[in-house]
Amino acid sequence: MIFIILTSILVFVSGMCIGSFLNCVIYRLALPNFSFWKNLGGLSRSFCPHCKHVLSWRDLFPVFSFLFLKGKCRYCRKKISWQYPLVEALTALVFLLIFNLQISNLKIINLAFAFYVACVLIIIFVYDLKHYIIPDKVLFPAIIIAAGVRILDFGLGILDFNNLLSYFFAVIAAAGFFLIIFLISRGRWMGFGDVKLAVLMGLLLGFSNVLAALFLAFFFGAIIGVILMVFKGKKLKSEIPFGPFLILGTFISMFWAPQIIQWYLNLFQI
Repeated sequence: MIFIILTSILVFVSGMCIGSFLNCVIYRLALPNFSFWKNLGGLSRSFCPHCKHVLSWRDLFPVFSFLFLKGKCRYCRKKISWQYPLVEALTALVFLLIFNLQISNLKIINLAFAFYVACVLIIIFVYDLKHYIIPDKVLFPAIIIAAGVRILDFGLGILDFNNLLSYFFAVIAAAGFFLIIFLISRGRWMGFGDVKLAVLMGLLLGFSNVLAALFLAFFFGAIIGVILMVFKGKKLKSEIPFGPFLILGTFISMFWAPQIIQWYLNLFQI
């Protein structure tokens, strides 16, 4: 019991630190001619996005530095975006949920893959929310790795043929659905980035779970859309990124899809 508690604390703290790194990735992805090898592989020191002052070690404690500095840069006193502590806290929480989900059948490779996927989804969530685009430099490697993991699991006997088909049909169903919307609307209703993101969702979730994720994405999207129209004056034609809703649905399905599907089926039982 003590081991589990200490390990959970370690996972949570590690998640906050990785969340700090994800903030760095999100910021530098928007730089011209961004390259992982040049811009992240040879990481330069972290700096304030306003005054460009290099941050000291005291400024780099995830969440706590933000709170201690009252949300302002130590050097220029300009406000620090709430994105930074929120991403750090969210990453820590997601890591802890993943660890608790896999603790009964803990395998390092599966855990590392789940952590990697979580990082990719968080990056895409925030980046699409800020820039209205899903970065291929993050999405494409994740699709290749996820496909490789599914094929490897099948080769090792972890997945049987029916389960492998479930992931294949999930990709076809999810990506095909968004591709049809994209083609019919000529990109006005749905961007092609959402089509590519649906490929990753299918590889991660499988057929039944990806249906739950899509349902949740449209459900939350409709709610937020109505709220924005009422309180922010948005119109039906206003551009609202759908990627964050897809990722929200993906995360919820990763953790609670069986319970959600069972609850939904119980609604129709006599």
